[in-house]
Amino acid sequence: MNPTRLLPLLVRAAGFAVLASLGLANEGPSDVKGLVVLPPDVVNLPVEQAILTAPPHVPPPITRTYSARVVVNLEVREVVGRLADGVEYTFWTYGGSVPGSFIRIREGDVVEFHLNNHPSSKLPHNIDLHAVNGSGGGATSSFTAPGHSSQFTFQALNPGLFVYHCATAPVPMHIGNGMYGLILVEPKGGLPKVDREYYVMQGEFYTTGKYGEEGMQSFDMAKAIDERPPYIVFNGAVGSLVGDKAMTAQAGEHVRIYFGVGGPNLTSSLHVIGEIFDKVYPEGGLSLVNHNVQTTLVPSGGAAVVEFQVNVPGTYVLVDHSLTRAFNKGALGMLKATGPENRVIYSGKEIDAVYLGSQADAGSAAARREAELKAKIAAEIKSNPAIASLTKEAQIEKGKQVYMGLCFACHQPDGNGLPKIFPPLAKSDFLLADRDRAIRIVLKGLVGPVTVNGVTFDSAMPPQEAALTDQQVADVLTYVFNTWGNKGEAFNADQVKALRNQTH
Repeated sequence: MNPTRLLPLLVRAAGFAVLASLGLANEGPSDVKGLVVLPPDVVNLPVEQAILTAPPHVPPPITRTYSARVVVNLEVREVVGRLADGVEYTFWTYGGSVPGSFIRIREGDVVEFHLNNHPSSKLPHNIDLHAVNGSGGGATSSFTAPGHSSQFTFQALNPGLFVYHCATAPVPMHIGNGMYGLILVEPKGGLPKVDREYYVMQGEFYTTGKYGEEGMQSFDMAKAIDERPPYIVFNGAVGSLVGDKAMTAQAGEHVRIYFGVGGPNLTSSLHVIGEIFDKVYPEGGLSLVNHNVQTTLVPSGGAAVVEFQVNVPGTYVLVDHSLTRAFNKGALGMLKATGPENRVIYSGKEIDAVYLGSQADAGSAAARREAELKAKIAAEIKSNPAIASLTKEAQIEKGKQVYMGLCFACHQPDGNGLPKIFPPLAKSDFLLADRDRAIRIVLKGLVGPVTVNGVTFDSAMPPQEAALTDQQVADVLTYVFNTWGNKGEAFNADQVKALRNQTH
């Protein structure tokens, strides 16, 4: 059988095996219990269809003051989309977007949840909603094959901002392909009014290719296990919240961001450059509020609500403050604010004046005097044999440390090398004959036959220019040229630097 056709079968089998080992294998189509018999007080609740939105948009706030029976229809689709410029990926999605559709309900609502797996899907999927009190968070009741629909009911007992994700094995693969989203359970009293609300989630993509490598990419399980994602992004793609896709606001408005981390592995350090969070509802709970927070941690599979007032116009950059993720892997978005300036709160650049620093008259005089003193010190050392000798001895000791850490395995502690394999350094006519050549060999390496003390050796000396600094090369050669009966002047870093910079 073609391996690409076999993979879905293996994954599906693995899913059943893992869930069975956890006692969760009753999610299949054969374990249908029939529609729940609702008590009269629930049956009599008004029924409404949930409004679902794609990121970064959020459904409107709930204004009703009573519970309802809310019907949620969420479709699973496997779609090819843009991960970065020139990079395509097959995303596994809830509602066709990464993250999946935002779901907004109210504390006390009874939710009739329909998970629909599009016929074009290659694999079965399910959903684990962290807002659900029940086995698997709904996962055990929603295992849905392609072309099928599953239904279950739950009551929203706890207010908060909760992650949902696929829990079909291998779970990290399903989440790593984009199967996560947020569900907000508003408290009965509602949330304070703000001017704008946005929906942002962070997730990792473990592609076979490196960051920016063009073409269609696929999921790399080895990188996922080692937690080495080439991409860490907001809302499913590099640049999903920049340029004309940036979030917007007016100066003076209050902004609320519902932020979650799908994972599957990494915690986010959420920060908005140029803003301070007036309020943070940590870990998705809505009862505790932190104030005046610069950066907040959001764990994988967790969420937070942050609020801030945009005081002045400008572009505010949303980042994971583990900053190589933002500037090298994609975890960066923007909020562009327009409106009147308030130069007391933030003035902008006031002056651009010439600054001379060390080039000013006083600085230049000090630098010249320093150079004169250094020259006098060097002249005194050179003219004083005792000082010059001590300097050389110190260099020899430092060079010995380099030699014993890097060179002794081949050339041996006594400098005699290995017969017929590695040439001796002790009393080596080849080495001692040309000091510049010795430096080049350490820096650039040497391959091919050489004759040392009348014996031919045909081996390889690897280059050390990436491993050793100029000073270390000078030290180790000073050690070699003054040990085991060798005699020679000390080497200095300037000599090494000059040869290192030669192109041929």
